[in-house]
Amino acid sequence: MVVALREITDGNRDSILALCVAPGQERFVSTVRGSLREAAEYPHAKPWYRAVYADDEPVGFVMLSWNVEPQPPEIHGPWFLWKLLVDERHQGRGYGFEVVRQIAELVATEGATELLTSYVPEDGGPAGFYARLGFVPTGELDPDGEVLMRLALPWTPAGRLPA
Repeated sequence: MVVALREITDGNRDSILALCVAPGQERFVSTVRGSLREAAEYPHAKPWYRAVYADDEPVGFVMLSWNVEPQPPEIHGPWFLWKLLVDERHQGRGYGFEVVRQIAELVATEGATELLTSYVPEDGGPAGFYARLGFVPTGELDPDGEVLMRLALPWTPAGRLPA
């Protein structure tokens, strides 16, 4: 199965907006619609977003702050994995891992030496997923209490595929 990051267009927008996480995961990541609204509200964060496809089926959504001048505490960067959503029907198949792999490779070719992200520190959240990928806490929290994490680049994910 080929995982690809594709632009959101008028032709695929409805199917991407329909993607959702499993019940109980809503507190960890906003909807695609909410994410796109945030992108419009924070253009200075240089949002870069794509639909995630497995072959020709939409399975997720990813959004970054793209090479932005950090403006803590509001804007983290320069490279910040802002949103990662894998639809509830497609979780556990390695798509999240593959998206992070592709994003890490993509931003590294742009000169990034690290990729940042954050997570809500609650049971059932993505902390373990990010740790298995090699992200480490920075020791900082954002204003909402999310834990900031850093992935050193270039990244070699060999042997880190989540179970």
